[in-house]
This record gives sequence, C-alpha cells and structure tokens, in this order.
Amino acid sequence: MPEQIQSIISNLRGFGVKRLAMLAGIAVLVMGVIGIASVYLNRPAYDTLYVGLDRADVNQIGLVLGEAGIGFDVGADGTSVLVPAGTTAQARMLLAEKGLPTSANAGYELFDNVGSLGLTSFMQQITRVRALEGEIARTIQSISGIKAARVHIVMSERANFRRDEQQPSASVVIRYAGIDAEKSAMSIRHLVAAAVPGLSADKVTVLDSSGNLLAAGDDPSNTSAARTLGVEQTVEAQIGDNIRRALTAYLGPDNFRASVKAEVNTDTRQTEETIFDPNSRVERSVQSVRANENNNQKQASTPASVEQNLPETQATATDGPQSSSQNDRREEITNYEINSKKIATVSNGYTVTKMSIAVVVNQQRLTAILGKDATPEQIAMRVAEIQKMVTSATGLDEKRGDIIDVSAVEFIDGLDGEAIPQAGMLDSIGQHAGTMINAGAFIVVVFLVAFFGLRPMAVALTAKATPALAGPSFDDVQRSLPTPEAMAATDSAAIGTLPGTRPGPTPLDDLRQKIRPAPQDRLARMVDLNEERTAQILRKWAAQEVAV
Repeated sequence: MPEQIQSIISNLRGFGVKRLAMLAGIAVLVMGVIGIASVYLNRPAYDTLYVGLDRADVNQIGLVLGEAGIGFDVGADGTSVLVPAGTTAQARMLLAEKGLPTSANAGYELFDNVGSLGLTSFMQQITRVRALEGEIARTIQSISGIKAARVHIVMSERANFRRDEQQPSASVVIRYAGIDAEKSAMSIRHLVAAAVPGLSADKVTVLDSSGNLLAAGDDPSNTSAARTLGVEQTVEAQIGDNIRRALTAYLGPDNFRASVKAEVNTDTRQTEETIFDPNSRVERSVQSVRANENNNQKQASTPASVEQNLPETQATATDGPQSSSQNDRREEITNYEINSKKIATVSNGYTVTKMSIAVVVNQQRLTAILGKDATPEQIAMRVAEIQKMVTSATGLDEKRGDIIDVSAVEFIDGLDGEAIPQAGMLDSIGQHAGTMINAGAFIVVVFLVAFFGLRPMAVALTAKATPALAGPSFDDVQRSLPTPEAMAATDSAAIGTLPGTRPGPTPLDDLRQKIRPAPQDRLARMVDLNEERTAQILRKWAAQEVAV
C-alpha cells in the first residue's frame, strides 16, 4: 500500500497544475451527473391528492404544502395536485386545518358561512340542495376514472293549489378517462338515487363532458329480457359446476367438456285459493220457532126466497154455515261454522322449463382407465355410466323434455378451452415499462461515466512514473547536447579528412550522425522543456569558452 500511494502521489505531481485542475473538474462533473441522474430517475411515486381544482385552490395548496415541507407536483391539466406516496393522509389533514380546498363544489361546509339571523326557509332549502349536490359530486369524483363531476338536483315540491306532487329528479355531467362510461353511469344513477330522498334511478340522467347521453329513463338491467337472460346464465353456470364437481375426480379437469342450455320462465305469478273443510264444522247458533193457531168461523145470512120480493114482508133470519180450524207449527234452525283456509301465493322466482346438456369425454382417458385392450362395448358401457352420473348431478327430468348427450371423442393435444387466459410477457413488460426504462437509463449513465471518466483517471493515477511512450526528459536532452570536448573532437575529425591526415569516419558513424538530431533541434527541445535551466547551461558553456 505505501508504494502504491507513493506512485499515485508522484504521478499526480508529474501531471502539473493544469492537468490536476482538469482531473478535478472531470471528477466533479462525473459525480454531479451521477447524483443528478440518480435523483431524477429515482424520484418517489406520486399519489393524487385532489382533482378538479380551481387555479386559486392549486396555488393556495402549493403554498401550504411548501411551508410544511411536503413535496408536491401539479398535473398536466393544472387542476390536480399530487404528493409523494405515503404522505397523502398527512397532506389532507394539513389542508383540512387550513380549510382547503375551497372549490365551487362545496359540500355541507356551506352552512359554516351561513348566518342564523335573517335566513329565510327558501335560503335554507337552497343551501341544503347546494350542499347535497357538492357532497354527491365529491363522492362521484372519488370513483376511479372520473376526473370531474357536476350534479343538479330538483327536489320534490308540492304547491297549495296542485293536486299531484312533483317527483324529484337529477342530472349528472361527468368527465372521465380510461373507464367504461356506460357501466359507471349505471352505478352513478343508483348512487344519486340512494342519496336523495324519494328519487328513483330512472329519474337520473347522466351525460359526459362532450354532451353524449350515457344513461336516462328506465334502467335496462331491470327489464324482463335482461332478468331472464341473467337467470339463464346463473342456472347454466350452477349446472356446469355440478357436472365438473362430479367428473373431475374421475376423469380429471382436462379430460371432459360440458355445455348446458337452460330455458327458464321468469313470469310473476299470483295464486289465491280458498279451502273448505266440511268435517270440521262447529255449531254456531240454534233458532227454534213454535206457533199454535185456532180459527172459528160462523156466518149469519138470510137465504134468498120469494118472500124477500114481497112488499111489507119481513124475512126471517136463519143461521149460516160455521167452520173451525186448529194449526200447530214447530220449526228449529241450526247454523254451523265450516272451517275455511285462504292461500295467496305470489311467485317472483323462476321455473326451468327445459334443459339440454352435452358432455364430451376424452377417449384416451377412458382407454387409459380401461386398459389398452378395451373394446368399444366397454367404452360404451363406461360412457353410459358417466351419463347416469351427469343425470343424477344435474337433476335431469325426462318428463319435462330435458335432453342429455354424452360422447367419447379424441381431444386435440395442447388445447385447453377452459384455461383462464393469463397476462403475457408483453402485458407484464407494458405494466413495468416506466420502471424498466428508468433503471436502464440509470445503468447506462453510470456505465458511460465510469468507462469514459473514472477508468482513464484510475489508469492515469496507477500508471508507472516512466511510461514506455513518454518523451525524453530534461537530463536526456542535456546529455544529448554537444559539449566543448565533443566539439573539439568533431573539429579534429574534420581535419583528419584533409589529404595526408587520418582516414574519415566509418559508415557506422555516418548512420549515427543521421539518426541523431541536429544540435539546434535538441537545443530547441531543451528550451521548450525548461527555459531557466537551459539559460544556465548556455551561460556555463560561454564561461568555459572564455576561460579557454
């Protein structure tokens, strides 16, 4: 470790002030890029705090959250506020203390600003309706996919000179994104109807922000056709589950398929019945009548004769016919109370009128159960047993006209019609695309910074003090410069080339002379390396020549 540290320190000293400043700047830049990238790419997830706000509310909420040290962000539409995940409850409690937001969709807090003096009943009713509209609008906005909502309610009103009472009604306008508007509209209708007294769902109209009618009038889900279809699907699903429970343990879940078609009657029936029981009579009253009658009749009359026609003749009175009668009557009447029972039955359910069942069994499974030497007769007998099992599990009634068909066929390998579709790789990648892109971008940035910044710096710091490709040092250049002795030897060699002197230099000396740079070039390089030291050497040479 000490040798490596000394090597690094010596290398840093050899770089010079300018190079060290450049290395420091590069290091600061690299660390800054890594820090900014890590902060930007690893920002915390944000949750929606409020939506559908006014500009004034957004500004006030931003000021309050900023003073409290809670980070926030404003949506692209400028009407929603987002806070980091995990701080939603804290932010809402803080804003509630400040009375925010104060948007137009105000709820029951409207009564906080209403004075008790001079408030008429009409103003109280209007404030109540406004508060109810605001509360319902807030609840609708809490539904996933609903961006904004506005509710108008017309309450029931009965005038003094009006016979019929006006029924309440309501209209809702919503702005949504990424949801099934028709299903949400049906839910909103029932929500509004349940929140307003006396309001029915068919009196609620729902529109979208584009003016398209989403729901109005009668609820289509309550029609007889929709109810019948729903009951049929429920019955078919129950019967199919019974077949699967009966055959799964024997054949396996992938070795049979069942299809059920049921016809049901959902008509509402009302039956009234009165039953009399003559054997359970009770004596209620007895009436007795007794009558005795005696009649005596006597008639006195003068018989008609000739004497009555004679004048001054007085007829003699004689006795007429007489009669007498006696009648006795006795009558007794007994009244009995007969036991009776009245039965009124209202049927609002359903009745299965006909059922058709089709079951196909994998023939390979039956062969595996019976053995490879199974005959068609054995397979047919086993299919008949399966048919009896299905008949018992489904409650099949042949008198009602039900039909069942069980067949053994060969299934296609790898085909599973009952398998539940699972999300593929592309769907999973799409769900996590944002996280993967951030992670990949961060990894790429760190790799580029490390490869192009830190790696060359580390190589430069840990390299040897005298690299192989380094240029000549100052001492090498100084030794390469000609000295007075070398110059004298060169002059004597030149003199030796004259006639009568020693022979000239060899070809090897010529080659060395050509390879060796000229003194002027070596002097110029020396000056570039260190001007002060070069000047000292030249002064020294000049002093030696003067001394000679």
